[in-house]
Amino acid sequence: MAPTQKELAKLAGVSAGTVSNVVNGVPGVSEAARQRVLAAIRELNYQPNLIARSLRTNRTHTLGIVVPDITVPFYPHIIRGAESAAREAGYFLMVLDSENDHERESAMLELLRSQRSEGTLLVAAGGHGWSKEQAASVTAQAPLVCLDRLPEGLAVDSVCVDDARAAAMAVSHLVERGHREIAVITGPPTLRNEQARLRGYRTAMQHHGLQVRERLVWQAGFQQGEIARVCQEGLLGSRERPTAIFATNGVTGLGMLKALYALGLETPRDVAVVCFDELNGEDFFRPGITTVVQPAADIGARAVQVLLRRIRNSGETPLPLETVRLPATLVVRESSSEPHAARGTARPRIKKRG
Repeated sequence: MAPTQKELAKLAGVSAGTVSNVVNGVPGVSEAARQRVLAAIRELNYQPNLIARSLRTNRTHTLGIVVPDITVPFYPHIIRGAESAAREAGYFLMVLDSENDHERESAMLELLRSQRSEGTLLVAAGGHGWSKEQAASVTAQAPLVCLDRLPEGLAVDSVCVDDARAAAMAVSHLVERGHREIAVITGPPTLRNEQARLRGYRTAMQHHGLQVRERLVWQAGFQQGEIARVCQEGLLGSRERPTAIFATNGVTGLGMLKALYALGLETPRDVAVVCFDELNGEDFFRPGITTVVQPAADIGARAVQVLLRRIRNSGETPLPLETVRLPATLVVRESSSEPHAARGTARPRIKKRG
C-alpha cells in the first residue's frame, strides 16, 4: 500500500500540515523541518497524487510549448532553455509540434487547455493572421507568450531578438564586403518578425546609400517548393542577378541554398549568402554559411520567466504587455565573401538531369 502523508509526518516528527506544505511547495516551513520531510519522502518512496492535488489546489504545475517543426535545430534549443527554467520553478513542460499547420496549432492549444496547463509558450505556424475572434478565444484562457515568430493580430507577451537590428547587421556585413546588388528572401509577411527583418534590410541598404530594388525583394513562405519557385523566378527573371542573398530565416535559407544548387550555382563563387538562424547540419556545410545566430536557449528561458510572472499575477491588477528583445550575433563564415568580378554577366543555366 502506498504511504500516506500521516505516515510521512510520523516518520519526520512533524505535523501532517507541515508535510502538506512541503509537498505542495507552500512557503513558511523551516529548512530543518523541510529536510526531515524530504528524507521521509525518500525513505518511504512517497509519490504524491498529482491529479488529486491539482483538483484541490487548482494548480497543475505544468506548462506547454507548441513549436512549428521540432526537426528544425533552432527549436530544440528553445525547448531546452524553457524546460530548464520551468524545472527550476517547479514546473513540468509539455512539448507539442504543430507541423507548421494553423488548424493543428489550434488543436494543440485546445489540448493544453483541456490538460489544465497553467500557461503556454507558442512559436506560431506561419502563413496566416489571427482573427479577432481567434485571438480573443486564446487569450481568454491560460496565459500565452509568443516567442521567435510573432503572428499578426495576436496581442500577447513576446520574447525574441531585435529582428530589425539583427537583419540590418547582416545586410551591412554584405555591403562592407563589397556587395551592392543584394536580394532578400523572406518568410510569410503575416509574421511580425519577418516584417521587422525586411525593414532591417531596407534600413541597412538606405543607410549605406544603396537603392532598394523591389525586384530583389522576394517573398516566400515556409514550403520548400514555394521557396524554390521564388528563388528561380528571382534569379532567372533578370539578366543581372544579385551578387548576394540574405535569407530572413533558417527554413527559407535552406530552401534558397537548395534552389541555388539546382540552378548550378555555388556560394560564394556565384552568389554570396547570409542566413538568419543556423541551418540543419551547419557543421557539414562547405563552405560554411554566415549566419545571424539567435540565443535560442535564452529565448526559451526568458519566455518561461515572463509566463510565470503572468501566471502568478492572475486575478491581480493586470500587467502591461511585456516585450523582451534580446541581441543576436553574426557568425561570419566563408559564404559571405567579396563579390566575384565575373558575377552577374549572364543568367544561370538549369542543369538537365538524365
